[in-house]
Amino acid sequence: MIDSIKRDWFSNIKGDSLAGTVVALALIPEAIAFSIIAGVDPKVGLYASFCIAVIISFVGGRPGMISAATGAMALLMVTLVKDHGLEYLLAASLLTGVIQIFAGYLKLGSLMRFVSRSVVTGFVNALAILIFMAQLPELTDVTWHVYAMTAAGLGIIYLFPLLPVIGKALPSPLVCIVVLTVFAMTYGLDIRTVSDMGELPDTLPIFLWPDVPLTLETLMIILPYSIGLATVGLLESMMTATIVDEFTDTSSDKNRECKGQGIANIGSSLMGGMAGCAMIGQSVINVKSGGRGRLSTFIAGLLLLIMVVFLDDLIGQIPMAALVAVMIMVSIGTFSWESITNLTKYPVSTNVVMLTTVVIVVATHNLALGVFSGVLLASMFFANKIGRFMVVMNDKNQSTTHRTYKVIGQVFFASADQFNAYFDFKESIERVTIDLSEAHFWDITAVSSLDKVVIKFRREGTEVKVIGMNEASATVVDKFGVHNNPEEVEKVMGGH
Repeated sequence: MIDSIKRDWFSNIKGDSLAGTVVALALIPEAIAFSIIAGVDPKVGLYASFCIAVIISFVGGRPGMISAATGAMALLMVTLVKDHGLEYLLAASLLTGVIQIFAGYLKLGSLMRFVSRSVVTGFVNALAILIFMAQLPELTDVTWHVYAMTAAGLGIIYLFPLLPVIGKALPSPLVCIVVLTVFAMTYGLDIRTVSDMGELPDTLPIFLWPDVPLTLETLMIILPYSIGLATVGLLESMMTATIVDEFTDTSSDKNRECKGQGIANIGSSLMGGMAGCAMIGQSVINVKSGGRGRLSTFIAGLLLLIMVVFLDDLIGQIPMAALVAVMIMVSIGTFSWESITNLTKYPVSTNVVMLTTVVIVVATHNLALGVFSGVLLASMFFANKIGRFMVVMNDKNQSTTHRTYKVIGQVFFASADQFNAYFDFKESIERVTIDLSEAHFWDITAVSSLDKVVIKFRREGTEVKVIGMNEASATVVDKFGVHNNPEEVEKVMGGH
């Protein structure tokens, strides 16, 4: 345990500290913006980001991943806040955390293994596009100073690392923010700053129990929102954890992350914050700035609170152009550029899944809907592909009184009709042997197909023998099969 603490917290103190500082600065305008989207005071998003980041640094399953208030979650809160107010949002956030903890104990995080690579790639590309699109309002109807500052920021971000020694010692996004802020303050540039996004809080968060009646009616109001928030939150967190796993070439505990997200959201709601989840953009900033351990997430949350409460005058002077430059860097770094060149190399089905995920996420801004669509398509393509790898061979050289059908491959709902089509029920023959030694029956649809084949042959007066069935298939067939049960035969055949 001591070794684990040292590795997660103190193996990269310098890198985690600097990366956490960059993330804290980038979190401020986003937390404010997400609060505005949800229709609540900016401090709700800022307090949430602080609480979630600090708590998840201790209880999360993915070191170095940043969790805070997010746009995906904020979009789901709009109607609840509008119809019932902030207190119901806090109650819904509390219930969201409880649901996520249960999901962790049910090991739902393990379901990530069913999300294909093409869906993850589509998710990443869609988020990169959304991150870039979110910066466009800051670049619309503005003076040339904003474009010049943004271009200068991108220049610093990409060129500063090329400097000897110092270029590797300091994260370029932090240098970008500091340099552009000093420049804007020195020359008094009239450009949009963080303070223009909304009023920063001037007090520390305090414990707040949601002021709602503890009745069944209240539960019925918040439950649908909480289920939606829990689902989107876990989905985005699990996908982000997978991406950070790849960036850092390390593994993470997805089920622990589910529980951690739940605990963090409960803590956030009790401190006056809204529910949140992992942030791919901030996580990428953290990783690319050198953050690897839990310390970076902790520092990001702690510095966020310190800066907005005690250094609000200074933080308010940061030009939005500097943060826009950082987020454009994130979108460029997040997008999987090789996925474009791979369009000509990968199968059409893989490309369709990836592009469908991208289009739906970008069009709806609903990450869950896009990923679910991608997973559904990938499953359908997979089932169709596996369904083709099934063949039934018969020995034409046998006697006219006996025919052996050898089944090779997987028999399930997608290949059941094809399985039936291989048998000639009108052939005048005395005995039929169905060899299943190289086949596997997966579901009740497959068992039903076997029933129909056996029963049809018997109704033609043919003796049928099934051999070679493996233990797993035999278990399913014995439990659900009816071809050896005379009372069920007529039900299966529908009286025909």
